[in-house]
Amino acid sequence: MRGRSEVKMFVGVTDHQWFQRLRALRPDDVNFWRPSGRGFAALEPGDPFLFKLHAPWNAIVGGGFFVESIRMPVSQAWMAFEERNGVADVDELLTRIDRYRPGQAGRGPADPVIGAIVLTQPFFFEDADWLPAPADWSRNIVSGKGYDLAHGVGREVWQAVLERLAVHGTPDVPELDATRDENRVWVRERLGQGAFRTLVTEAYQRRCAVTGERTIPVLEAAHIVPYAKRGPNRVDNGLLLRSDLHRLFDRGLVTIEPEALTFRVSDRIREEYSNGRVYYDVADKPLLILPASAEHRPNREFLAFHRSSIFRP
Repeated sequence: MRGRSEVKMFVGVTDHQWFQRLRALRPDDVNFWRPSGRGFAALEPGDPFLFKLHAPWNAIVGGGFFVESIRMPVSQAWMAFEERNGVADVDELLTRIDRYRPGQAGRGPADPVIGAIVLTQPFFFEDADWLPAPADWSRNIVSGKGYDLAHGVGREVWQAVLERLAVHGTPDVPELDATRDENRVWVRERLGQGAFRTLVTEAYQRRCAVTGERTIPVLEAAHIVPYAKRGPNRVDNGLLLRSDLHRLFDRGLVTIEPEALTFRVSDRIREEYSNGRVYYDVADKPLLILPASAEHRPNREFLAFHRSSIFRP
């Protein structure tokens, strides 16, 4: 079991504009992106990540719970999170990257790589609830600082955050003495839409499960049991599909056989559209791409639901 002394918290530095946009949006998850594209290994899933504003505010204004850190191109970050990136559109995201690493976005790759820190269950304090910067905070801290939640300043800050969450009835928080596996389960059951898209995309190695296509702009994370039918935002309820296959899957014109994990195509495509050769050419063949982790592979109960309740033979 992970002891309390091992539970970490990270206070990340961000700007007022990013915070204000997301506070107004109230999303189910956020991308706390880093323009440098560096990785982030300070937290385990379920650990808290707090937002601290730059000067002149110098205050802790909210936070969320760590899911995963991934290096990804801007196009993927926008497809997964859209306004949950804290910007209005992808052009604004590129402009912000230029601001923080001048010359590298506009003059470098057309689709620069950024570091995505994926957070779920975000919370945003009203101005009156903002917390002052931690007592040991130094002016020369640029990106953020990690803390131990069981002792000292970290414990004091987290207790103040918990008091505000309790008053405003914001979401439950993971137990600090839980095992890492328990925290992973807690996070997995609370993924937002952006986190779902991101984790499914990474689980399938950024390739279409059926065709192996790897062109990111045409790949989409599909729910096996639709979200509208209370399908969970879990990786095992997802498939990474080329956009046309995603549409056919949602309309019940293709499915995945639960046991064999083969691609099945409805006769209705041929009958109703007098077409579909590109789909029939890959019919009855096994999926080309599957997640390496068994827990992320398509859940057979979810696939059985799709075949019996959504697929139209």
